[in-house]
Amino acid sequence: MADIKYYDVILKPVVTEKSMSAMAEKKYTFMVHTEATKPQIREAVEKMFEGTKVKSVNTMNIGGKNKRRGAVTGKTAKSKKAIVTLTEESKDIEIFEGL
Repeated sequence: MADIKYYDVILKPVVTEKSMSAMAEKKYTFMVHTEATKPQIREAVEKMFEGTKVKSVNTMNIGGKNKRRGAVTGKTAKSKKAIVTLTEESKDIEIFEGL
């Protein structure tokens, strides 16, 4: 397993209708490094977003899709998604504020 620093764990936020509606329950969705573990994701969120306290982390691996372009076939890259639930007394994450 690679040595992943906390600033390399979170790649980008997921902005979909479903993830936006889950924000009312203090659940935030992120695309994360494929080798990141739940404790690493928890540490990254708490260090990168000041005042947040993580209650739980749920992860899911997304396999690559088969794609075709003419006679050439291939696969897209696999990825990993994490749903982070914050505690009740935790501050909200600011990057989602204006969306």
